[in-house]
Amino acid sequence: MAYRNLLAALMIFFAGCASNKYKNPHIEIETKIGDIEVELYPAQAPKTVAAFLAYIEAGYYKDVNFYRVLNADNQPSNAPKAELIQGGLYGTKRPDLPGIPHETTQQTKILHKDGTISLARLEPGTANTEFFICIGDQPGFDFGGENNPDKQGYAAFGRVIKGMDIVRRIYNMPEEDQRFDPPVPIYSIKKL
Repeated sequence: MAYRNLLAALMIFFAGCASNKYKNPHIEIETKIGDIEVELYPAQAPKTVAAFLAYIEAGYYKDVNFYRVLNADNQPSNAPKAELIQGGLYGTKRPDLPGIPHETTQQTKILHKDGTISLARLEPGTANTEFFICIGDQPGFDFGGENNPDKQGYAAFGRVIKGMDIVRRIYNMPEEDQRFDPPVPIYSIKKL
């Protein structure tokens, strides 16, 4: 059933592309700090983009948070370092969603550069509503990188094109043990 809904959302998405003012879909993340505009790349990461847009259409990203931050000071000294802000439905009542088939950076050629948006996951194919935005280049998140023991990396699917100053302001908000304190509200994510 969920895959059928995802397929229907994908068909609506591609039908809507013809009238869109952008070549690729753009989304806006409306936060307490300011708005972040992101361009998505469906030609390179079709399954990931389709799922993310379906979640937006379903209203899952209304009144959620950026809740996690990784910076140079809050990670174990022996772990590969990363810098990012993470948001999504964590801490809220999440729908039971299937995992999105994993699209590696080797397949998509979308690398984890400054401003890249990507899906958080445990095992490949388990990602769904949780996403992160890279602060600086994060090659350890790419296919073969050191930040995942399975070396499959994360599924990058777009890039911030406006509001990177907002991303950096969020990144510098107070945190405790990798958690924003308090979480930074995301009022909504909408397609532009």
